[in-house]
Amino acid sequence: MSDLFAELEWRGFVYHATQQLSQHLAGGRRTVYCGFDPTAPSLQLGNLMPLMLLRHFQLHGHKPIVLMGGGTGLIGDPSGKPGERPLLSREQIRENLQRQRDQMQRLLDFDTKETRALVLNNADWLVDQRLVDFLRDVGKHFSVNVMLQKESVQARRNTGISYTEFSYMLLQAYDFLHLFRKEQCTIQVGGSDQWGNITAGIDLIRRVEEGEAHGLVAPLVTTATGSKFGKTEAGAIWLDPAMTSPYKFHQFWVNTDDRDVEAYLKLFSLKPRDEVKALLQRAKRDPALREAQRALAAEVTERVHGEAARSAMVASEILFGDFDPRNAGGGVFDALAQEIPSTRVPSRDNLTLVDAIVLAQLAKSKSEARRSIEQGGIYVNQQRVKDVARRIESADWLAGRNLLLRKGKKEYGLLRLGN
Repeated sequence: MSDLFAELEWRGFVYHATQQLSQHLAGGRRTVYCGFDPTAPSLQLGNLMPLMLLRHFQLHGHKPIVLMGGGTGLIGDPSGKPGERPLLSREQIRENLQRQRDQMQRLLDFDTKETRALVLNNADWLVDQRLVDFLRDVGKHFSVNVMLQKESVQARRNTGISYTEFSYMLLQAYDFLHLFRKEQCTIQVGGSDQWGNITAGIDLIRRVEEGEAHGLVAPLVTTATGSKFGKTEAGAIWLDPAMTSPYKFHQFWVNTDDRDVEAYLKLFSLKPRDEVKALLQRAKRDPALREAQRALAAEVTERVHGEAARSAMVASEILFGDFDPRNAGGGVFDALAQEIPSTRVPSRDNLTLVDAIVLAQLAKSKSEARRSIEQGGIYVNQQRVKDVARRIESADWLAGRNLLLRKGKKEYGLLRLGN
């Protein structure tokens, strides 16, 4: 086994870890798990960090378990929350869990026999637990005094915490014990807010099974400006393309602050050290090219969105780079139609450029459209046009049905044939 712990430290994944974790990893193939909360219909960008952490374990010969919280999701994790979570229905949790499970398929290896990722649902062993048995077998090993000192509980001392959420720690600890028994899982990973829950599971395994277990938590990722990673003015960045388009997902990474790009490359890229260092050196020599951001955006978008990533990247290069839209396929224009104003037109017959500009809402009237053309501010498929009498020809319709118009530097309109 290669030195996984040193690699994780270099990449910035280690905020806190049990003392003997490095030696434990060096002793052979281990099984590691991370829990995911199905309280939303999609994973968001913040979930990508623990998934990358699991992927690094997998690439170094260890077996990852994705634990979906179908059971704990019925309770709600108080960690990192200022107030009580609203309880979701069982049906909503099941739907969220299935959608999140589908998103995992591109992010971990589910085929290689020795390290094949396993997806489990803790509802399978938590929902049918008998209360008295659970309190006797698990609850007696927990001190309320110790639980009150946990960060997730301390943070809620002023606003209050229900017995339901207070009990969450016992359930997560029992998850670790169950996986230790059934899957020989000896390591749990998560975000830094999970350290108290993870150590509770480690203690429970030691008390009940006299077993050795370990934990590792990654730091909270923030931006150079101090804001929360994965958030924009428009809200959270989701992994579901129906909630955040591949184009917007790609643009999030392209727009990474120069001060953040090194940390993000190490955390969210699988590029080896030498390649990361070389990329950063080139970026420092010519930061205006944003080569590091573009490389990061391309890799992460492809990993999350597969083939749709190519259309997102080309759409970005058309709007902000120098890619000729005449070389783009239909999927690129489908992506563009989600991001810039688009208008359906029933026919290409007898369409003038002036009419097209008005249809695309780049001018309020034909006279305004003519002035914009005369002043050199109109572009057809990114080519400047100054001919007021210009007609839209068959060859102007890209991929058979798309006409890209631009006014000035940033104002776009897309005409698409069809009802």
